[in-house]
Amino acid sequence: MTNNHTKEALQLLQSLIRIPSVSRDEEKAADFLSVWMEERGLSPLRHGNNIMLTAPDYDERRPTLMLNAHIDTVKPVSTWTRDPFGAEMDGDRLYGLGSNDCGGGLVTLLQVFHHLASTKRSYNLLYVASAEEEVSGENGFRSILPMLPKIDVAVVGEPTAMQPAVAERGLMVLDVVSHGVSGHAARGEGKNAIVAALKDLEWLSSYHFDKESSLLGATTMQVTMIHSGTQHNVVPDRCEMVVDVRTNECYTNEEVLAFIQDHVTSDVTARSTRLQSSHIPLDHPLVKRCVELGRQPFGSPTLSDQALMPFLSLKMGPGNSARSHSADEYILVSELEEAYELYIKLLEGIVLNLGD
Repeated sequence: MTNNHTKEALQLLQSLIRIPSVSRDEEKAADFLSVWMEERGLSPLRHGNNIMLTAPDYDERRPTLMLNAHIDTVKPVSTWTRDPFGAEMDGDRLYGLGSNDCGGGLVTLLQVFHHLASTKRSYNLLYVASAEEEVSGENGFRSILPMLPKIDVAVVGEPTAMQPAVAERGLMVLDVVSHGVSGHAARGEGKNAIVAALKDLEWLSSYHFDKESSLLGATTMQVTMIHSGTQHNVVPDRCEMVVDVRTNECYTNEEVLAFIQDHVTSDVTARSTRLQSSHIPLDHPLVKRCVELGRQPFGSPTLSDQALMPFLSLKMGPGNSARSHSADEYILVSELEEAYELYIKLLEGIVLNLGD
């Protein structure tokens, strides 16, 4: 039988699904969520469309645990067969955009915060509902970092079937440009920038980084876009490539960028290096408690706000990552109930150390 916490979480999630909250347009959803919190005696702090709650017994001498999930969604794809904002129930399933990614984690962790905030704990407790996660936006989690106290560890409620993701891949998007000299194609003049790029293209497509992760595998590079030339009879003087780089926890993005720049002749610039790979030690109290509860640690290939967190974090939430960003996205009510119960078992009575 569904408990009261799950019933309230389900009703809140249905209300949020009905309020479109595509990245960078979350204001109405954030307004609703803030009022919902205030009506239940909570004191939200708002920064843009990010919302923060702090349990009232905060003590800077104690370690601090943060619970996090995001408000925003991707745009609905064209193949939905239901209203993506309809919040329709079909048996155990709740359909709707953002239900799985990551509305389930958002509302369940809020219920967990509300419960734990009134209990005796050995750690401080924060809850952050962040914006612009799906686009790694400047006005999302990154914008509130200066406002947060020192965080020792975080639980991020992305859909993992409530298995603990103890590592997550980082991301860099590189712009790689080779240069040539333009000329008339008929006379074979100039220096062809496409030809100049071939050696770099081969290296980017075939190089294997030495350090492999037992959780995330190898750091990978994929050339995903190439553009060159203006018309058929002009030798191109510029060839542009876009490279998708997914880093494991063995390397920082800055290390990988410098290595690539040293091994190609083209110009290489990163659009950003801030989306780092993350990991949490397997002997951390949260991970050990997960294992005690029968959970299986794994490495996640998908990106989340963990990439912006300069502290330890664990990704664990209701739902299945395979449903994210897909048509007819849904979450199970039973998954919400399981999540609430597991979160409480995970966090009640756990002892964290400063610096964990």
